[in-house]
Amino acid sequence: MKLGLKNPLNKLNVKQQMVLLFLVLVIPMFILNSYGNYKAGQILKRHVTNAYIELNKQNFRLINRDIESINKVTSTVFQNSLVQGLNPVSSEETVFTRVKSYEKLEILLGTYSQETDQREPLYYSLYVYDPENTYFFAPFYPNPKKAGVYFFSSDEKPEWFDEVVSRKGNGYLKLIEHLAPESKGQGNQSTLAYVRAINNIYKNGTIGVLVVSNMDARIGESMQTVSLPEGELYFTDWNNRILTARAPEHGPFLDLPPEADLGESMIGVKDVITNDFIYVINYNHVLQQKLIYRVPVQALLAQQNEIKRVIQLMTVVYLVVGLLVMLYFWRSLMTPLQKLVYFVRRYEPGNVVPETPHRGRKDEVSVLIFTIYDMARRLNGLIHYKYHMDLKQKESQLQILYQQINPHLLYNTLESIYWKSTMEGNTASAEMIKELSKLMKISLSRGRELITLEEELEHASAYIKLQQHRYDYLFQVSRNIPDELLSIIIPKITLQPLIENAIIHGVKHMGEDGEICISATQDEERIYIQIEDNGYKPVDYEAIDKLLNDEKHNPQFGYGIRNIQQRIRLHFGHEYGLVYAERPEGGTKVIINLPKSVQTYE
Repeated sequence: MKLGLKNPLNKLNVKQQMVLLFLVLVIPMFILNSYGNYKAGQILKRHVTNAYIELNKQNFRLINRDIESINKVTSTVFQNSLVQGLNPVSSEETVFTRVKSYEKLEILLGTYSQETDQREPLYYSLYVYDPENTYFFAPFYPNPKKAGVYFFSSDEKPEWFDEVVSRKGNGYLKLIEHLAPESKGQGNQSTLAYVRAINNIYKNGTIGVLVVSNMDARIGESMQTVSLPEGELYFTDWNNRILTARAPEHGPFLDLPPEADLGESMIGVKDVITNDFIYVINYNHVLQQKLIYRVPVQALLAQQNEIKRVIQLMTVVYLVVGLLVMLYFWRSLMTPLQKLVYFVRRYEPGNVVPETPHRGRKDEVSVLIFTIYDMARRLNGLIHYKYHMDLKQKESQLQILYQQINPHLLYNTLESIYWKSTMEGNTASAEMIKELSKLMKISLSRGRELITLEEELEHASAYIKLQQHRYDYLFQVSRNIPDELLSIIIPKITLQPLIENAIIHGVKHMGEDGEICISATQDEERIYIQIEDNGYKPVDYEAIDKLLNDEKHNPQFGYGIRNIQQRIRLHFGHEYGLVYAERPEGGTKVIINLPKSVQTYE
């Protein structure tokens, strides 16, 4: 039993439904717009933070690649024979030898300090402890913008020297305020440097400290590739001491919110979103380094508010334009559709169709109206056509019935002649009339196109006997057909034309030596009926294949076997039909290929 629920829209006409549809589309849009403005801030913060995370990773990777490259250069300097052979306390070297060594070291470090890729230069300097002042001739005026070799005594030792030596050859970044004691300083010596103690490979002890200065400019150059809207970039050590930064003003240390505490984490990226800033921190405890992005939230929200205003303005304009467009199409669609509905309700097949309304446009509605009017006219035409075709079909059926009378009359007449010839003693003529009568009876087949193989063999036998009586042929005909295959169906008048070819083109003049064999076999999928002769005449099998399979037929080759091929394929499919081939013993064989799935005729 159907429930008593009714669709309330069924009571509304198309205009009312369109108004309702417009409201259903507009009201949720305003609701979604309000909710979207509420969620836009959070989504924008998260998406921007994710973008900054990827940017921070690339930036941190670029800085570490520069540091790793510098570390490889310091390893090269570390293993240089001039550096390893430096020994200030040795008493075996003369002053001249020390001067030569000093000059070579100056040239070596100057070579490494020359930049060829148009980037910020780095300056390699070697600081050696010389307690005996054996290199008294070497000046001790370090400069962060200059490479060189510096020898110092106990009272000139830089404050950072012992710390670097205690690291035992491990290089690291260090913010150096003074390359030398302040009494010896030359101007501003503050620099971010990569420092590494050089140990003696062959003996215990430290040769000196290699200082790569101007690292803040090199790292700052890598940080310049990043663009943050009103954001700040900081490169710090593990204790948040600022090594270098891209910020207008900053102190020695960077204050981070409590949420930015890394805990026991060693390597990774962490993001923190507060009410004021977005922090993206890329850290590496092994290198004791952090790369920190700090972006003001207000800068993002200001851009978001501008985007909101633009979207709201676009929404209002869209609604106004949409309303105007809807009104225009309402008038342009509803009027012709109403006229079309009026015509469809009044039209009855066979009635006169009025003139098609003027097509001022080429849109779908105009095409629909034109098509329906044209369809109505074609339907009227089909009705009249069917009426005339029914009349012609009945006339054709009558003609067929009249045409069937003549063969039956001839068949009955032949039967009468047969009995009269038998009574008069004309046995040979009577037998020929009897066989011809069989031919005509099977040819009629009660109007059937497909008959059993047994009936077709009877038809072929009648034809063979007629030929033997007519021409006194003495050829032999044998059959090898299994009983289970006699009930399969086959297109009528299939074997007779093939046997006729075997007689005319094969055994016609061979007398008693001529043989024709009819056999049938089967496999899992197909049935094969073969007609073989032992004729001696040469046969052009290529021409026969062309006759059977070419789409265009040459009438000079005849129609017999091609007609059989076409009838088999029309009944069973293109993969079945006739195949001509040469017999190994001589002569020709033709194979009729039929599907095994053919049902027997009942």
